[in-house]
Order: sequence, then C-alpha cells, then structure tokens
Amino acid sequence: MVIDKDFVLSEVDPRIYGSFIEHLGRAVYGGIYEPGHPAADERGFRRDALEAIRKLKVPIIRYPGGNFVSGYNWEDGVGPQAERKRKLELAWWTTETNQVGTNEFAEWAKLAGSEVMMAVNLGTRGPDAARNLVEYCNHPAGSYYSDLRISHGYKEPHRIKTWCLGNEMDGPWQIGAKTAVEYGRLANETAKVMRWVDPNLELVACGSSGRGMPTFAEWEATVLDLSYDQVDYLSLHTYYNNNENDSMNFLARSMDMDQFIGSVASICDYIKAKKRSKKKLYLSMDEWNVWNTIGSSRASERWQVAPPEFEDTYTMEDALVVGCCLITLLKHADRVKIACLAQLINVIAPIMTENGGPLWLQTTYYPYMHASLYGRGTVLHPVIRSAKYDSKDFTDVPYLEAISVYNEESRQITLFAVNRHLSDSLELDVNLGSFGQVRLIEHIVLEHENIKATNTKNRPQEVVPHTRGTTLIDGGKLSVKLSKASWNVIRLEYVSE
Repeated sequence: MVIDKDFVLSEVDPRIYGSFIEHLGRAVYGGIYEPGHPAADERGFRRDALEAIRKLKVPIIRYPGGNFVSGYNWEDGVGPQAERKRKLELAWWTTETNQVGTNEFAEWAKLAGSEVMMAVNLGTRGPDAARNLVEYCNHPAGSYYSDLRISHGYKEPHRIKTWCLGNEMDGPWQIGAKTAVEYGRLANETAKVMRWVDPNLELVACGSSGRGMPTFAEWEATVLDLSYDQVDYLSLHTYYNNNENDSMNFLARSMDMDQFIGSVASICDYIKAKKRSKKKLYLSMDEWNVWNTIGSSRASERWQVAPPEFEDTYTMEDALVVGCCLITLLKHADRVKIACLAQLINVIAPIMTENGGPLWLQTTYYPYMHASLYGRGTVLHPVIRSAKYDSKDFTDVPYLEAISVYNEESRQITLFAVNRHLSDSLELDVNLGSFGQVRLIEHIVLEHENIKATNTKNRPQEVVPHTRGTTLIDGGKLSVKLSKASWNVIRLEYVSE
C-alpha cells in the first residue's frame, strides 16, 4: 500500500458519520427516552444512552423517519405533553403516544452534540405542512408558527439546516407512495416553499429505496429532471445481511455499496449535463447498515406502545462489514457528504438498552466510533496491491479493504484496514515516503476467534477492541500484521517531511 499526501481525494464532511432515530420499536421510547429509569434526567432522557452516543461524536441525526414520517402530523408532537393525542401508527402498526416530538428531539440532539436532519411528510401531506414546520423550527418570532413554538417554551429557534423531502417514496410499503413524476413534482414544489421560509436550507430528495427496486435509475433520473434546481442531495438506502450464512460473500457486500454510489453519481451527472447546469449534486447515504432481520421481527400484536422490533444482535463479522462500508463511504467522500448509520439505538443499532435496565454496546459500535473519531480530515487515494478471491456474487474481492485519512493540523495519518481473510493474517507493507519520518500513536484491533461472537447484556465485553496490534516502522515505511478477519485502526504522527 502506498499513501502519498499529494494523492488527495476530498475533505471529509463530518456528517458522513451521521445516524438515524425513527419512531420505530424502542429507538425513542426505551432508547433515548425513558422517564422513571434510574439513569433518566429530569426530562426523561437516559443519561447512559447520551453518554454512549456522545462518545461517538455523531454530527447529525435523521429524524423522525423513515417510514414513520409518511403518516406523521408534526403538530401532534408539540405543545403540552399531557394534551397530546395517542395515534394509531400505520407504518409499524403501533400506538404512538407523541410524548417525544420536534422540540424534545431538538433538545435531546443538542445534549448529544448533534445536529438534526429533519424529514417532512410527503406521504399524506405536502408543501403546506412542510413550510409550516420550517417556520415553527427556524423562524425567530413574529409569525403564527414561530410564536407557537415560543408559547411551547422554546424561545430560540432550532435552526435546523438539513431536511429530507419525504422517505422512500417509491416503495409500495410507504404510506402515500408516489410515481417518480408525482414525487418529483411534489419534491420540487415543497422545496420551493420551504426555501421561501428559510433560504439557508439544505434539501435531500428521495432516491430509490434500494438498488434492487424495479424502477431504480429511472426513478432517480425522473425525480432529478423535475427537481434538480431545488435540491442539494439525492438519498441512497442500502442494507446487507448474511442470511445465507456465506461469510466470504457477506464480507464482499461493500463492493455493492461502491457500485451503487458510482451508479447514482453518474445519474446525477447525466441530469446535470442534460440541464447544462453548473451545480453539482451530492449524495446522502442516509440509511445504511447490516440488517439481518429485515422483513421479520415485527411486533406480534398490533397497536402496542414501543414494542421491541428489529433488535438485531450483531456479530464480529457484522462489525467487519460495517467497517468495510465505512471505508467505502470514505472512498467516495468527494461525492457522499452525508451518511446515516440506521439506526442509533435498539433498532438495528450499535447501542442496546433494556427497559429499566442496563445499556451495552454491540460489535458494530467500535468501527463506527473509530471512523468518527479518527476519520476526519483529507481522504487520500491509496495505491493497493492485494490478493483477491471470488465469491457467489462478487469477483476479484481484495482481502485487504483499506483507506487513509490525514489531518494536516494535527499532523496525523489514520489508516483504516479490514482483513477479509477468515483463516490467514495479512502482512501489509505501507510506504509513507511523502510524509517523511513517522511515529506510531497506536494500532487498534477488533478481532475474535469466532466471527459469530456477539456482545449481549450478560456478556457485554465479549468483542471489544485492543491496542496490541503489530506495526513496525522504519523511516517512512510500515510493516503491519493484520490478524485474520479483523478491523484495524493504525494511527500515526509525521514528525518530519
């Protein structure tokens, strides 16, 4: 592997390490919010959850959905909590108490050190409700909805900058699903009036719900043809699983993400060329993760309040795939500016809680945390030569998946590397000649003899990182041993050039 400071790809937008909290399962109720819990503060927010989330330094969190938003009336979640309506929630067949809404979440996000990425309902609603919500959230005072917010106890506006124009509007499961023409026109008109209320907004149009949708590519092209001038980002959603128990194929899934991003970027550029536009559209991978229980794990009975749903238990190999996906996102940092690991707590999440009980961290927490903490700066194009393998769905899969990020201000270089080999370690030679003399800060490793190992409430420390990685340095050259099936973070400081 060769890393050179002149092989610059892009600055990293920190929002690439974003996440997502939907009114689904126990993400909100029993996750971030549980009045009466021993760790709850005076507002009902769990302090232990806040502490675990702060350690991730999550820059932005998407809210309130997800499928939930397509049937959500935001007015139901503001005002005195005792007066809020209990509603049948049709996306997930539960009862929504509305005890947490726009103001509570904005307040919680501030405590977590995160910005809010707000989604508007374009399923059952449209431009009118969206512009009113922007006025409620962002206008200082002197109008009906801004004064309503003030009357609810929030004098200062929330100043939410980034907004999603609906969610997965191509999906037949979605409340108020649309054709591409219907959605493209609606997104354009909604974006227009939202910007009239607040010209500083950044707006995300819905791409396909996934690369496998029958209308994929045509959907993107049609939607952008109708809304290109009014939006800043196009969304991508993708999830991966190992339900076939084919680990080598599963570990190659990030190659699908790579191809997906490249395809959507090409469609955006086609519309740019078609319109003779000077504007470059960026991408928001605002739902991505490993999701092994997709299509199952729904609540057994309808209309419960916050039942457990989609509470995946993640393995060591799941953490490796998350690590590979984070590397892939960094490889596309020139185009992907926002990405949201879906979701943050309890629902296909790196953080788990028990109602009334403890909190523990899943295997996937660690690569996500490492990337967020150490993957900020400038992404460098690495030159890599690695042995490869073929799997059921992929050919020429490199055993080494890696990327490098350097921070000129701190004079630090971080190398993220996954060894996909299930039985052999990799001996990696890294040439850092353009950086001169370097010294090792630490080599962090996440590994386990059993790739199916998990962290649970009873064994929360089964899979945790250590700093016993083997890295030898000779001038500007590194010799690194990457253990089999491992996630590695090699942190360096360059002391001379």
